[in-house]
Amino acid sequence: MTIDAADLIDLARYPIDDPDGPGYQALLQHCHDELQDDGCCVLPGFVHSEALAALVAECDQVSSAAHRSFNRTNAYFTLDDEKLPADHPRRRFYDRSNAFVPADNFGPESPLRAIYEWPAFMPFIQAALGEVSFHRYADPLADVIVNQTEAGGGFPWHFDTNSFTVTLAIQNGDAGGAFEYCPNLRCPDDENYSGVAAVLEGDRAPIRTLALGPGDLQIFKGRYTLHRVTPVEGDRLRYVGIFSFVEEPNMVGRVERTRQLYGRVLPIHLEREALVRADALAD
Repeated sequence: MTIDAADLIDLARYPIDDPDGPGYQALLQHCHDELQDDGCCVLPGFVHSEALAALVAECDQVSSAAHRSFNRTNAYFTLDDEKLPADHPRRRFYDRSNAFVPADNFGPESPLRAIYEWPAFMPFIQAALGEVSFHRYADPLADVIVNQTEAGGGFPWHFDTNSFTVTLAIQNGDAGGAFEYCPNLRCPDDENYSGVAAVLEGDRAPIRTLALGPGDLQIFKGRYTLHRVTPVEGDRLRYVGIFSFVEEPNMVGRVERTRQLYGRVLPIHLEREALVRADALAD
C-alpha cells in the first residue's frame, strides 16, 4: 500500500507543498529566524495527531531490529588518542545506552520514509536552512532511522556527523528524555575544545533545553552544536524518527561511528571512508 505523506502532515498549518503561497513564505521566515538564533527550529504538531498512531505502530513493529549498545563514547565518536592530554574533551568518555533502528528496516510502505522522500519535504528543509548544496544522506543504514530509548537510556554529549539533522518526535517516555543543546559551540575552523570542556565539566550557561511533543518536527544544526538527551524514565519507549541531509553528495558515515551506532557496516562504508569532507572537524 502506497502511503501519501500529504495525509500525514498538517498542511493547513505548515503548507510546505505550496512554495508560492504566503503561508509558505511566512513559515520559511520563522524557520530562518529560529535557526539564525540558535541553530534549532521546532514546528509543533507537524504530523497530524491521528497519523501518529501509524508511526508508533511502525516503530513498535521494527523495535526488535534496533541495535542496542552499552558502551563508553566521547563527544566525537572517535577512539581514544593517548597523544592528547588526559583531560582533553576527546579523551572524556561517558556511558551510552541507546538503540537505533537502521534505515534498511524502513521500506517503500513506511510512513516515516514516505515523509522523508515526499517531493515537497526536502526542498522545504533546504529552503529553511538556506543551503545551496543539499542532498539526502547516501548512507543505506542511516538516511531514515528511529532512535529508540528505554528507561535509563539517553545520549551523552556529542556532535553530529551530518551538518543538518531533521527529527520527528513520535512517542515520549513517561518522563525524562529532555533535549539539551549548546548552540554553535564550534565552527568549521575552530573546535573550541575549551568551550566543550567547560560544558563537560558542568557549566550550564550555554545550555538550552527543549521538551518535544509527539508530532513535533525539529530542524537542527547538530554538526556545530553540542547536544544530548537526558535519561528516559518509565516503561514507555521513547521513539524519535531521524531524517538526515548533508551538503556533499554520496556521503556516508565513518566506519567506526557506523559500527558503534548500528552494529555493522556495509561495503559502501569501507569504499567511501577516504572521501574528503567539507570540513576537517573531528567526526
